[in-house]
Amino acid sequence: MALFTYKLKDYIQIIKQSLKGGNHDFTEGNLKKAIVLLAIPMILELSLESVFAVVDMFFVGKLGDAAIATVGLTEAAITIIYSLAIGLSTAATAMIARRIGEKNPDAAAHAAVQAIVISLIFTVILSITGIVFAADILRLMGAQPEVIEQGTIFTQIMLGGSVAIIMLFLINGIFRGAGNAAMAMKSLWLASLLNIILCPLLIYGIGPFEGFGLKGAAIATTIGRSCGVLYQCYFLFIGKGMIQITKKHLGIDVEVIKGLIKIAWPATFQFIIASGSWIIMAKLVAETGGTIASAGYQIAIRNVVFFILPAWGLSNAAATLVGQNLGAKQPERAEKSVWLTAKYNAIFMGLVTLIFIFFSRNIIGIFSTEKAVVDYGTSSLQIIASGYIFYGVGMVMVQALNGAGDTKTPTWINIICFWLFQIPLAYVLAKVLNWGPQGAFWSIPIAESLIAVVALYYFKKGKWKLVNV
Repeated sequence: MALFTYKLKDYIQIIKQSLKGGNHDFTEGNLKKAIVLLAIPMILELSLESVFAVVDMFFVGKLGDAAIATVGLTEAAITIIYSLAIGLSTAATAMIARRIGEKNPDAAAHAAVQAIVISLIFTVILSITGIVFAADILRLMGAQPEVIEQGTIFTQIMLGGSVAIIMLFLINGIFRGAGNAAMAMKSLWLASLLNIILCPLLIYGIGPFEGFGLKGAAIATTIGRSCGVLYQCYFLFIGKGMIQITKKHLGIDVEVIKGLIKIAWPATFQFIIASGSWIIMAKLVAETGGTIASAGYQIAIRNVVFFILPAWGLSNAAATLVGQNLGAKQPERAEKSVWLTAKYNAIFMGLVTLIFIFFSRNIIGIFSTEKAVVDYGTSSLQIIASGYIFYGVGMVMVQALNGAGDTKTPTWINIICFWLFQIPLAYVLAKVLNWGPQGAFWSIPIAESLIAVVALYYFKKGKWKLVNV
């Protein structure tokens, strides 16, 4: 099935265009081509973001169950930081996309500066908190004593380096809002490549130099992300893209900051709600199945994330198109872009479902050879994958609302579907009905499918077209 009627050479040319990047006007021309130009680098960008978790899990997996559980529980806690980062980047993308759609790049650059200022303030608070309370965070997550003993330093480094996480997400959100998804992708290429190279070197050492063990994984990841941020800043302040920050854009603008916070706080809360539910799931699995079940589940989740993030990247294309076309006063084009993106995402997630159903044991076996861990991981992966097509559609609808600046509606959807539905359901299935970890596994696709249905309903109502940013 072809996405549109182009010859092979035209497909190749579009792919080259998307990877090269540059300044494109997404408010006119072939809409399907626009989706592809944005989606390919966005998919690759978030695929590479997921590489961080998968690479860490692969190399750390050789250090034993406690190390695996540490990485998994720390990543679950870091999802709070991801939530803030995604919330701030959502606000930046929505506002900058509107300004670009209005053909006002100076206002877009000025908004980018305000978003960076807000992010740096929150980063200092989070970094200090993470360093001081790392052991308590692991304990709160239900970690066993050996996990706390071995993993505290890992958690301190990861949480202490939250500035790299937040800025990487935020600045990529700026580039995405401007339509330069290729630049966001390239920064993740650099960060991921460095992480892949440094991880084994810093964990196991090389030659006469001893490795740092689990701590080395955290150092490698933080260095990789930090270099990605430096690369972003170079092009943001010195480059020649649609967004280029100069002296005239610097300074504090209270009104713009208020506008960003108005969009960012519900977006942040939206993702904190979702992240919090994942933390509860990880805690519930650890409590009902112990370290073995937790290790299997965490391996499965890393692979779930690996395939969900590309779908999220495709959804981000819809957010950019919605924002820019609303800025250009073309709500019908914005709506059409969402329906097309949802169709492509559903097809992609359907293919992933088949991979997970038939090859889940092989996939989990890459990360662990312990039969009990592989059994739990396989079961988790197959159950969660059963709702993948719903995930794909739901992601696009939610991101379309966010791209329009309507971040409050998805927040309420998350509150109801995660905290008032998924968590009680998981508890009942896991503890009341004694399904154990399986109960937590089944609550995930059920809740995510509900989110897709509700988000689709609110998107079709069309009130997002009237939101001012």
